[in-house]
This record gives sequence, C-alpha cells and structure tokens, in this order.
Amino acid sequence: MPEDALSLRVKALISFRAVFVTLLLGASFLFRIDYFYDQPQSLSYLIVCLYSLTIVYSLLLGKVRNIVLFTYVQLLIDVIAEIALISMTGGVESWFSFILILTVLSSSIVLNRTAGYIIASVSGILYGALLDLQYYGVLPIAHEIVTREGEFLYNIFVHILSLYVTAYLGGYLSASLEKASQTIEERDTHLKELELFNTKVIESLPSGLFTSDRDGNVLVFNRAAEEITGVGKDRVIGGSISEALPFLTFPFREGRREELMPTENGEGKILGMTVSGLKDAGGQETGFIGIFQDLTPFKALEAEIKQKEKWAAIGELSANIAHEIRNPLASMRGSIEMIRDDRIPLKHKEKLMGIALKEMERLDNIITDFLTYSRPRPIEPRRVDLHLLLDETLSLLKNAEQNMGNIGIRRDFEGPLYARVDPQKIRQVFWNLGINAIESMKDGGELVVSAKKGEKSVSISFSDTGPGIPPSQTEKIFYPFFTTKDEGTGLGLSIAYRIIEEHRGRLSVKSVPGIKTVFEIILNAEDGKPEDGKLQG
Repeated sequence: MPEDALSLRVKALISFRAVFVTLLLGASFLFRIDYFYDQPQSLSYLIVCLYSLTIVYSLLLGKVRNIVLFTYVQLLIDVIAEIALISMTGGVESWFSFILILTVLSSSIVLNRTAGYIIASVSGILYGALLDLQYYGVLPIAHEIVTREGEFLYNIFVHILSLYVTAYLGGYLSASLEKASQTIEERDTHLKELELFNTKVIESLPSGLFTSDRDGNVLVFNRAAEEITGVGKDRVIGGSISEALPFLTFPFREGRREELMPTENGEGKILGMTVSGLKDAGGQETGFIGIFQDLTPFKALEAEIKQKEKWAAIGELSANIAHEIRNPLASMRGSIEMIRDDRIPLKHKEKLMGIALKEMERLDNIITDFLTYSRPRPIEPRRVDLHLLLDETLSLLKNAEQNMGNIGIRRDFEGPLYARVDPQKIRQVFWNLGINAIESMKDGGELVVSAKKGEKSVSISFSDTGPGIPPSQTEKIFYPFFTTKDEGTGLGLSIAYRIIEEHRGRLSVKSVPGIKTVFEIILNAEDGKPEDGKLQG
C-alpha cells in the first residue's frame, strides 16, 4: 500500500477515534449511565489520556518514518484502553465489549488482513484474561447477572469468535476494496493516457476537425482547423462553428461537399468537408463531427493536370488527323502526278482517276466524321420505342456491304421499350456498334442484340463472337482515330460514346479475347407511349 494512502487512512482513524470517544462517553454522561458515576475519576483520566494521545498522534503523523509500526502502536493502545473501559464498566457485564470489534475492523481496513488477525488475537487474549481475573476475584469487579463459570467461558468464546470473524470479514472487504481501488486507479491512468493519446492524435491530424453537441455548440477544434480557417479555438469552442466556417450553419447538412471560404486576400479557399453524426458507445447520437481539408492547392494542381491532358489530347488528336488525311492525299497526289505526265495508257488514267476520286470521298468522310465528333449538333429528345429503332438498324445491317452473308443476326427483345432520346443520333449509335461488330467477324459469326428494362433505366447490348479486344486496348477503344482495322477512321465508337454521353447514359465494353465482345448502352427509361402512338424521329 502506498504511504500516502496509508497516511490518509491513519489520519481518518485518528479523527474517527476522537469523534467516537466524544460521542460515546459524552452520551453516557448525558444519559446518566450509573456505572460512569461509580468511578468518575478513573473515567476522567481515561478520557483525558485518549484525547492527549489523539493530539500526540496528530503531531507525530507527518514525522514518523515507519508509519506501519506507528499504526500498530495506536491500535494496541486502543485495545488496552478498551480493556480498561470494559473493566471499569462491569467486565463480563460491560456494554462496551463491542468496541473491540470496531478496533479489529479498523485494523483490517487501515492496514490489512494480517493486522486484523493480530489485533483480534491481542484483544481476545486481554479480554479473556480480564474475565478470568474477574471470575477468580483477582480484580474486584462486581457481577450479578453472569455468575457461573460456564457463562464466563461462553462469553469469552463468543467474543473471541466474533473478533476473528470480524478480522476475516474486515480483511476480505479491505482486500477487495484495495483491489478495486487499484483497478480504478489503473483504469483512470489508462483513461488519462487514452485521453492524452486521443488529444495528440486529434491535434496531429493534417485535416481540420471539429465536434459539436446536439445544439451545434463546438466542443473540439483542432490545430489544423485553426491553421486552415485562421481562427483560434478560443473564439470557436462553446459557440457556433459559423464563426470559423461562415458557410456552415446549424442544423448541419450531413454528407460530403465542397465549399468556397472567403479569405482576406479575396482569393478564397476551396474546402472539402464531410459532416456526419457523432454517436456514443450505445449508438445514441450525441452531436456532430466535421472533417475538412484545404483543397485549393489540389484544385490548382488538378486544373494544371487537366490542362496538360487537354493539350496532350489535342496533340495526339492532331497527329491522328494529320495521319488520316495524309494517306488519302498521298494516294491522290501520286495518281494526279501520273495523269499529269501523260505517259500512261488511257485505261490506266481512268483507273488512277477512280483512285483519286475514291480517296477524295474517303477524305470527305474523315472530315465529316470528325466534325460530327468535334461539333455535335444539340440533341432533340423525343419519346420513342427503342425496339423499333433496333429493328430498323438490324434490317439495314443484314443487307450492309460489310456483311458477307456468313454472319447471323439475332434479336433478343420483344414488346415496346420507351425512352426519351434523339432518334437520329441513337440510330447512328446502333449502326456504328452493329457495323463494328460485323467488321470484327471476318470469318463469320453471330451478332446478338438484346434489350431489357430495369427500374429506372434501359439496357441495350451488342454481343459478337469475334476475336475480342486485348485488355491493353480496352481503355483506348473509345479514343478518336483509334482503330485496329485496316480500313475506317476510328471515329465510329468515339462518336457513339459522345452521343451516349449527351444523353447522360453510359457506354461500356466487356471482351473475352477469342470468345466474344459485348458493348452495353445504359439509358434512362421512360414509361408511356408517344402521343400519336407512332415512332417519332
């Protein structure tokens, strides 16, 4: 047991002794108990002695080195004083024999279980000796109620048993109390360490953090929050968070968002903030917690990266355009130069002229497709039946020049499927995806077109059994002028992707090389039928 804790207990023992003596003996005189008046001088000496000892104990408490021995001495003197009081008040018939039990209990609580047994043994020996001396007439203490030897022995036995039971129970309770006290101290230490750790973690966070109670009053405002907002925690804690974050008012709107916070230089800061409910261990909401970061440098870096990506995309696009235009121009130039020299037969001139015209047409198609991609006309959405558009497209695909007759086309849909789209542009998407699938199956195969309706969307997929797309090329499949074919501009899928984006839908591709490729379109659904009951477009 630490000395500080023992000193406090000894001090409590001294105080308890003084109060007990005052109340017990004072009440006895007050109620004029007879045997107190039989020996008033001896009793007065005992009271004076006890008070004097109390004063001595109080003076020595902070000076003695061995406080345990000092406590034993006090307890032994208490036992002697109690035996003296018992002998003065009738011995075997005294009302004050219970005081020995209190001393034994005090020794167990102040010191330990061993001390309780020691004081119980000393008390039992002295009490038994007192009653023996009284019975055999050595001490002239009168007794009228208890006269027989057996009654004396039984009284000694009961008191000694009571003393040891008290020592055991007092020691057990004292040990339990000591153990509980140590556990509480350890937990208190752990809680303080945990609180300190949490405080350090909160203060070390690079993100601003605040917490509030259910009324919006700020409880925590960490160092990063002060640095980001430029407002000290003294101005915020206990008040409203709007003092530091003007755009944030109570009641808080939970979730993630970005806000612009004004600054003195007028430029402002872009803050990314997340506000959510703060709950205790029982799941009850006790307030709110907000975490925010200064995104201004990241936004500037993001804008710079986007600008660089934009210029890189423009450069790549320009290179692809130059490459696509240069090929037909080279063919045209070669043909025209040979015609100009006038050294070839007429039939070769006609052939070269056909090549030049074909390349001119190809060049015109490239420019037309590029303009369609780069400067799309605004969509004109109407409520249409997508199944009708698909049926029209599949009929054209069956008779398309690219279809050599070795490709089967199968539809997997029935009934109407309505959506609000631009019918001309969606036709172009269906045509581009269908032609792309047919051109990929040079050795024949099957194209399956399916459509189905979800809760809030419609899905249209084009699945072919061609060679598939390598994983390294899947991400580039929608880039302008990217193509793996010998012919074509590489703009068909790019245009389809752009059109679906304009409709706020999604176009994705999944491919298993050597097995199949699936292009899937997701559009917003719309129930009902057109006003005139016919396809509009």
